[in-house]
Amino acid sequence: MNKFLEYREKYPNFIYESYKIEKLGSEIKITFNFEIEGLTKFNPTLTINNKDIKNKNINESYLNYLTFHIGLIEIISYIKATCSKNIIIKCGYLNLDQINFFKKLYYYGLGEFLYTNNIKITEEELFEFKIECEKQPLDEIEYKSSGNLIPIGGGKDSCVTLELLKDEYDDNQTFTLNPKEAHLKTIEIAKYQDKNITVKRTIDKNLIELNNKGFLNGHTPFSSLIAFITYLTAYLTGKKYIILSNEGSANEATVIGTKINHQYSKTYEFESDFNNYTKKYFKLDIKYFSLLRPLKEYQIGLLFSNYEKYHEVFKSCNVGSKSIPWNWCCKCSKCLFVYTILSPFLYKEKLIKIFGKDLFKDESLKETYKELLGYSKTKPFECVGEINEVRYASSILINKLGDDLPYLLRYYKENYPLELNHDLEHYFNPKHNLDEHFLDILKKELMKYVK
Repeated sequence: MNKFLEYREKYPNFIYESYKIEKLGSEIKITFNFEIEGLTKFNPTLTINNKDIKNKNINESYLNYLTFHIGLIEIISYIKATCSKNIIIKCGYLNLDQINFFKKLYYYGLGEFLYTNNIKITEEELFEFKIECEKQPLDEIEYKSSGNLIPIGGGKDSCVTLELLKDEYDDNQTFTLNPKEAHLKTIEIAKYQDKNITVKRTIDKNLIELNNKGFLNGHTPFSSLIAFITYLTAYLTGKKYIILSNEGSANEATVIGTKINHQYSKTYEFESDFNNYTKKYFKLDIKYFSLLRPLKEYQIGLLFSNYEKYHEVFKSCNVGSKSIPWNWCCKCSKCLFVYTILSPFLYKEKLIKIFGKDLFKDESLKETYKELLGYSKTKPFECVGEINEVRYASSILINKLGDDLPYLLRYYKENYPLELNHDLEHYFNPKHNLDEHFLDILKKELMKYVK
């Protein structure tokens, strides 16, 4: 019997027991109480710095309702250890339509986890929700919203969003979750250090112990957690827009020919599902969207290449994020992708200054490069752009350099056809959730650099 079937049979019940909200001076602390019945309990926390909370008319039932929903996303990190079939909800109500929303999110959000653990199961079979609470009426409230909440991830994309919205500075507020040096330096450069709201998230040590013991582990849809936390934060701060920095390239599947996508909760599909859900069940004047959705990573790289003040502080490497300070490991697919997508604009002295070396000369990265180019079974399980973008950026640089090519570019030219016919500079994805005002901002900035 494999681990999935063994743990699922031995620990069939995952319980969402309760949550607690404590107002402690300048902080709001939220504690969730979960249990894998017969195995262990978990008490993860969120702590919100509320010094910048502008909404002085916080409705307690709404605060509880939104907090309950954050717990439904936190569950994913813990239930994956055993994939218990039954999710027993003791502290809130969900109707069938709501349950189906979460079943879809859990299933596709765990798509990479299921794939890498060789778990074959349908969306309907994966989890069964058992609701033990009666429906409670939600107060009707008057919520007047304005301005933008901008989550900062530390990478080039959120830097581009900050620059695009710099003329709306007075209406903007930044958001960081467990900020690192790259987040804080980005915020400082953009002059938001006094307009940033911070949330600290802790992971229960019992989950780490289960991981160390060999229980099931893998990727979870972290961006969906950001969605629900930023919605609560927007409510607390009176904001109208939550403005993400997810590009159109995030929609491409990681496993070619399937819906398995490392970035599922960054996709347009999830973004639209989330907006539909919150409009129907939260009923507040808050909209969640990505400003960069109409663009590909290639175009974002083009824009970012012109914002030199961020070049030495931005970081995207997840491996390097575990180091202090956060650095570029120069060995992973994320490093190589960012290097490649910026290379038509910054190669090579400026890129070497950012990364510390010329990644195109590293022969050990050949297999990773093949994955990025789409000449392997899967793309890397990382937040990277589309295959055609990697081919296009590489081809443009190869044409610029002529015959004097570093190892990876020479490998590409000698083994695969160059692709220069995509015209990615002029791409504009019609599937987005931008209002006309934000569309105009994006188009005007892009036209500065595209002939």
